Amino acid sequence: AGPGQAAMYAGLQELGVANGEDLKETLTNCTEPLKAIEQFQTENGVLLPSLQSALPFLDLHGTPRLEFHQSVFDELREKLLERISAIALEGKVEERYKKLEDLLEKSFSLVKMPSIQPVVMCVMKHLPKVPEKKLKLVMADKDLYKACAVEVKRQIWQDNQALFGDEVSPLLKQYILEKENILFSNDISVLHNFFSPSPKTRRQGEVVQKLTQMIGKNVKLYDMVLQFLRTLFLRTRNVHYCTLRAELLMSLHDLEISEICTVDPCHKFTWCLDACIREKFVDNKRARELQGFLDGVKKGQEQVLGDLSMILCDPFAINTLALSTIRHLQDLVGQDTLPRESPDLLLLLRMLSLGQGAWDMIDSQVFKEPKMEAELITKFLPMLMSFVVDDHTFSVDQKLPSDEKGQIPYPSTIPEAFTKFLQENRIACEIGLYYILHITKQRNKNAFLRLLPALVETFSDLAFSDIFLHLLTGNLTLLGDEFALEEFCTSLFDGFFLTACSRKENVHRHVLRLLLHLHHKVAPAKLESLQKALEPTKQSGEAVKELYNQLTEKLELRKPSPAEATETPSMELPLPTVPTPASR
Repeated sequence: AGPGQAAMYAGLQELGVANGEDLKETLTNCTEPLKAIEQFQTENGVLLPSLQSALPFLDLHGTPRLEFHQSVFDELREKLLERISAIALEGKVEERYKKLEDLLEKSFSLVKMPSIQPVVMCVMKHLPKVPEKKLKLVMADKDLYKACAVEVKRQIWQDNQALFGDEVSPLLKQYILEKENILFSNDISVLHNFFSPSPKTRRQGEVVQKLTQMIGKNVKLYDMVLQFLRTLFLRTRNVHYCTLRAELLMSLHDLEISEICTVDPCHKFTWCLDACIREKFVDNKRARELQGFLDGVKKGQEQVLGDLSMILCDPFAINTLALSTIRHLQDLVGQDTLPRESPDLLLLLRMLSLGQGAWDMIDSQVFKEPKMEAELITKFLPMLMSFVVDDHTFSVDQKLPSDEKGQIPYPSTIPEAFTKFLQENRIACEIGLYYILHITKQRNKNAFLRLLPALVETFSDLAFSDIFLHLLTGNLTLLGDEFALEEFCTSLFDGFFLTACSRKENVHRHVLRLLLHLHHKVAPAKLESLQKALEPTKQSGEAVKELYNQLTEKLELRKPSPAEATETPSMELPLPTVPTPASR
């Protein structure tokens, strides 16, 4: 018998059941082999008197004994598995688990026998506490560990953080990669962007579902995952870990796992914020609720602010808070009200500030809300409101009959204070960027070109972050026709994008994404100079080279050679959000 055969019979001898080795030995030491085989069959066959006469009948039909025994065995195993699942649900708790523990004790020595292994695994799966010794044996054997149910693995993981970390780590890497793939996706659209999927849809993602299943109802494992996320967020500053923190909690909420939801102090806050994210707006009722949670943080429990700040640092939360802030500012213009007189606006700023301060708070372990700078409210926001007023004034002026028109040119300069705020104040910068996204979405070219120079230098280079550039490139598709104008392209590319391309690979990628989408709108001379400026260097990564090659191919297709002139129109790729003109 080879090693494979030995595994088939693993553990039988300990139970006093004859195996292949015993038969081999009997045959080696006997004088009448046929008699010995018959005796072995009688001693080890199915001991049912009524079978003795039926077996020869099977022989007549040419059914091998192995086939018969195998089918009986499979049938019995199925019955046993059903019975184990039933025992796990019946009678008093202590009694049912006592039965299962006895069964495990009897069967565990056969755990390596492939045909019996499912039975042993099933018993362990139904035991809320598998004996420590058995867990250690499973953990020490790679194949057994792989074969055991997640219910058993949870019991192993909760006392082995390193092993659990090894299981979780590839999932977290996959999650971050998926987020980055969306941000750098070649599909640029104002309708479908990074923030389009609803929270419920996002929670159905593979990684969140797998983690939810791995955690089950185990608070200890949930805490471990949160610890991993905090550590990784601190190490990388990657805000997608904050998204996962919120998604995981809400996924457990969807499954009504009260064992975890009731002990996570952020549960109700996250649940309320989740509803706001779904609507992409914080309404008054929910604003009061969220404020209640923040005001309700008691002395001695300030540490919960670290968790709340991480929930608020989730880009989906920041996006919702920033969009709500812009909407509030527009309303205030219409109401002739100053920002400092709006409690709702102040609450949004408070939450933005808490979210933006998450990394510093968790890093310093000083759990108190960041101080809001008065000038943000008294100077910066009124300045944004004055931009809104400038736009109103200009558009009203444009609509007047020509003899009444005042010759008011659109204001082209920006207050120095605006640029300074964007460089020095994180919250001002975030709101300023969202205001620029807002005017771009409104196709307000004048306002866009006026404020664009302020983006070259921003707080912590926020204007060159992936999320902002992803949204900006999407919104710029609405200004597609402007790309034919030299002045617009010079301001956008030379004045903004190209200032960072060489030092920031992600900016290089986003510009190429944009051009892949809008190249047919750009004036040919400008396109040529951009193609030169964007050529990858030796240091460029694969993604940049790949995008550049795609762009070059597209531009080659556009050059009509005499022979191809008739085919060219069919090669023009239709673009999802921008109607393309027929090729020239």
